[in-house]
Amino acid sequence: MPTKRHRVLDAADIDRALRRIAHEIVERERGVDDLVILGIPTRGVPLARRIAAAIAEIEGTDVPLGSLDVGLYRDDLDARPRVALGPTEIPVPLDGRRVVLVDDVLYTGRTIRAALDALADLGRPARVRLAVLVDRGHRELPIRPDHVGKNLPTAPTERVTVHLEEIDGEDAVYVEEPA
Repeated sequence: MPTKRHRVLDAADIDRALRRIAHEIVERERGVDDLVILGIPTRGVPLARRIAAAIAEIEGTDVPLGSLDVGLYRDDLDARPRVALGPTEIPVPLDGRRVVLVDDVLYTGRTIRAALDALADLGRPARVRLAVLVDRGHRELPIRPDHVGKNLPTAPTERVTVHLEEIDGEDAVYVEEPA
């Protein structure tokens, strides 16, 4: 089925959004002591790297950075195509730490619910915050982001795709709608 696609964010927009998120995290957390940033594969990981790099520029210190694959914690394993599991790399013990989860698009909230379940198996953070590049609405669970690059109201029939240089060869966010 052919689709119509239009770009809603370009590389400069994404960079600005991620820098703003980095500043918000530092301000809201009042520094970076005991902070850990975890990206959710696939595109949440490079976004987390970029946010961590921006925080390092702001604060002059590196923040522990890792990844959290949630594939085995999803409640829709039978309804989704099988994909290879990504790495879970936790750089420091999570107990008592402040964790920022990073993902590309927040939609139903089910991926984040799975991430919270995975975190519970790995430790007991003092606090968990959520940073997303795009919040498109249509939640099925009571989950909301703490840091948002772009609120993007969409129709349920539309699809939001994030392209990142590290994976796709370009930085852009597109909305695709059935033609």
